[in-house]
Amino acid sequence: MISTIAYGLTIGAILFIISIGLSLTFGTMRIVNFAHGLVYTLGAYFLISTLPFARNNFILGALVAVLAVIPISYVIERFVVRKLYGISIDYAIIATYAVALIGIDAIKWIWGASPIPLSDPVGIDISLFGITLPLYRLIIILLAVVIFIALLIFFKKTMVGKIVVAALEDKDAVRGLGISVDKYFTYIFVIGSCLAALGGVLYAPITSVHPYMGMMVLLVSFAVVLVGGLGNIKGTFVSAFVLGMVMAITGRYWGPAAETMVFVVMGIVLIFKPIDV
Repeated sequence: MISTIAYGLTIGAILFIISIGLSLTFGTMRIVNFAHGLVYTLGAYFLISTLPFARNNFILGALVAVLAVIPISYVIERFVVRKLYGISIDYAIIATYAVALIGIDAIKWIWGASPIPLSDPVGIDISLFGITLPLYRLIIILLAVVIFIALLIFFKKTMVGKIVVAALEDKDAVRGLGISVDKYFTYIFVIGSCLAALGGVLYAPITSVHPYMGMMVLLVSFAVVLVGGLGNIKGTFVSAFVLGMVMAITGRYWGPAAETMVFVVMGIVLIFKPIDV
């Protein structure tokens, strides 16, 4: 059971790192960004391409992979997402889904469609309560906590963070102060994309890397955002770990229903706490 809990916490940590960008963009811009899953996938593939040049230094490879998605995420925001602010959410779904499909085809063209395995970059196991657990998974959990704390500090202490928090409450009022909200939305979009790429980088050694991995995790990430609350960092953090545990425990006893239970929990939450999109 300890190993199941550790796996659930690991999945929760990955889900938080991926979902927080979705939460912020959904909460501020009302944009359903299917391209978020593409960025997650690109992070993993950039890691694969970088490792040989980095002499298999995982940290260096991860850093390069995350930085490599910055221009891509900026182009997506500048030329696709920004044109969809303030209009029907349906257009955002169609446009970003099209970007995701184009990106997936590009990935298959460049890297191929076959799954690519990666080994544990740490390769050290530790004994905890009589159970042997990979140290790498514990590092992921701690990293998610560090990112959570860093984001709380960012949004409470920095000017950019305070403007974004104000925009979450009332975008029109912030614009009325003469502040270019769209510029700050771009910052948050890029930060969220970098975190998505980091999620892909961190999860790559746990699962095989393939072109559709982002689409598979994206729907679960949306469930995390809806359960945790749009733009709610603390809610997303708690939601990610709770749903990660739901997936792990359900998977232990009934594997095929692991992801289904996530959406059951989401449905129950939305019955009692519907959202206004």
